[in-house]
Amino acid sequence: MAKVSKETASGGGAYGPVTDRSEEVNGFTVNFVSFHEDVDATPLMKGLPDDRCQSPHWGYVISGRLHFRFADHEETFEAGDAFYLPPGHVPFKHEPGTQIVQWSPTHELKQTDDAMMRNMQAMQGAPS
Repeated sequence: MAKVSKETASGGGAYGPVTDRSEEVNGFTVNFVSFHEDVDATPLMKGLPDDRCQSPHWGYVISGRLHFRFADHEETFEAGDAFYLPPGHVPFKHEPGTQIVQWSPTHELKQTDDAMMRNMQAMQGAPS
C-alpha cells in the first residue's frame, strides 16, 4: 500500500501565504496545505472554464476554516470536517492557521495548478 506524510512528501513548497507539501500516489495528488494568511484565489482561477477550479477534491480540515464559492451557493468547512468539492468551485477565504490534507486526481489538479501559476506570474509582473 502506498502512503505519504507531510514529512515525506517530495513536492510542493512555500508559495507566499501558503505552504504546500504534495506527492502523487496512484494517479492522485495528496496535498498537505497550511495557510499563513487569508487567501482569495478568485483571480488565480482566471482562464479556467467559468473561471473556476475544474478538479474535484476530497479532504479533511485539520485546523481553521475554509470558504468556497460555487455558481449557486457557498460552502464553509472547519476543523474536524471531511469534505468533497466537485468541479466548479473557487476558494475565496482561508483563515490564517488553516491546515488541510486533500486528495485530487493528478491530471485535473495539474490543469488548475498551471492556471494558478500563470496568473500568479502575471500578477507579479504587472506594474503597480
